[in-house]
Amino acid sequence: MPPFWRLPCLLSTPRICGLFFERRVAVLARRNSSLALTRFAELVSHDESRHQIFQSLCTDPFVNLSIENFLLENTPVASDVLFLYINRPCVVIGRNQNPWLETNLGASKRSQADIEKGCASNVLYVRRRSGGGAVFHDGGNLNYCVISPRSSFTRDKHAQMVALALRKIGAVNASVNGRHDIVLKQDTTNIAKEQSVIATDDSLHEAASCPLKISGSAFKLTRHRALHHGTCLLDSPNLHKLGTFLRSPARPYIKAKGVDSVRSPVGNVSSALADSFTPFSIQMVISSVIDEFAHLYGVDSDATLRAHRAHANKAELFTGRDWVVGTVTDSLEHYEPEIGGGITELKSSQWKYLQTPQFTFSTFPTDDDPRLRPPLPSSLPPLTKIFLHVKHGAIIRSHISISPDSESAQIEANHVHEVLKDRKLHEISMLDWTAALRPLGTAENDAVVREVAEFIGTKLGVGTCT
Repeated sequence: MPPFWRLPCLLSTPRICGLFFERRVAVLARRNSSLALTRFAELVSHDESRHQIFQSLCTDPFVNLSIENFLLENTPVASDVLFLYINRPCVVIGRNQNPWLETNLGASKRSQADIEKGCASNVLYVRRRSGGGAVFHDGGNLNYCVISPRSSFTRDKHAQMVALALRKIGAVNASVNGRHDIVLKQDTTNIAKEQSVIATDDSLHEAASCPLKISGSAFKLTRHRALHHGTCLLDSPNLHKLGTFLRSPARPYIKAKGVDSVRSPVGNVSSALADSFTPFSIQMVISSVIDEFAHLYGVDSDATLRAHRAHANKAELFTGRDWVVGTVTDSLEHYEPEIGGGITELKSSQWKYLQTPQFTFSTFPTDDDPRLRPPLPSSLPPLTKIFLHVKHGAIIRSHISISPDSESAQIEANHVHEVLKDRKLHEISMLDWTAALRPLGTAENDAVVREVAEFIGTKLGVGTCT
């Protein structure tokens, strides 16, 4: 795309350069000049900023989610806001979800260790502020966020907007289902190619009868405002890897409060456009979403034009009579303390782990969770028992024993609990587990202690880099 040539501002009185004063003249002055990101808070919070469209040049999910929240809390009550961004590879769970249940924390930690050795891509674990289920983001996934007055909000409104945008570029089978997800009806051949690993519990025939999920939604409602954000799988190269990060090895052993994710077969929008004459691009989808947002809310044509061109420029903002559009970057965390504080909160252990509703991990049926459990590895003693009750991310009760004698087993469990009591689960390393389980062993069965520690650590996300 050729650069946008800006005409010089011929009018430069302080009254004209100020915002929202002599509107007709001021718009002429601003139409061909940009404003710095240092003005972001001022512009987005002004009462006359009725329509707002932003694209992020940043791929940090902590930054983008914090910008979202800033927009939710600071934009005018009557305004309509569209925010588009793409994140680096990460697993994002809902506010009320359990990371030990919804994600493979060990895979993410191994990934973190691998990147430090230069041998893999790091996949972040993130807890967002809205509800909903766990999702995987990468460079082929577009995230859209619409913030609007709560009085006019419906849960399908913006999913329908995005589905229409996808149909306009050729994904004619895109539609919204009863769960407010955008799905794509495909034939069996395409499903065989695109089906995610997380759907392998279903046969291909069963999957063929279900549309592929290409977009999930989550919501956050305040007194006057509604935030709807969603994913859109456009051209992800990682569909076959989703199960690595979204399937927890601890799932058969955990009973948890909170929200469970609904597993669905997924696919890429690009697969529906494989035979299109127009080359597929994510920016093409972004442009179509902007157009549909503009049509839905009656956005000024100058604002739409600027929003389309924003991605080709550096981070900058443009304003008109009742609109603000532009591109933003992670520098906003330095300009706006509220955004910086939001990033710090999302990265904190308090938010990522201790926010988790209480849960139990048990290798045997209990009164509260009578499910049958998978057989324990043959390397463990046959009567091995492992039970953890975790509240606010800390172990408050436990029973871990290997003795076949009930009295000896209780003594073992008491000694181990003295070590584990009130420990934060996410802070316990494999070495910590081994040390905590020493009361189970003697010099003759140290190997058994290590086996039990490795079983627990592997299920609950203690990562090792091999």
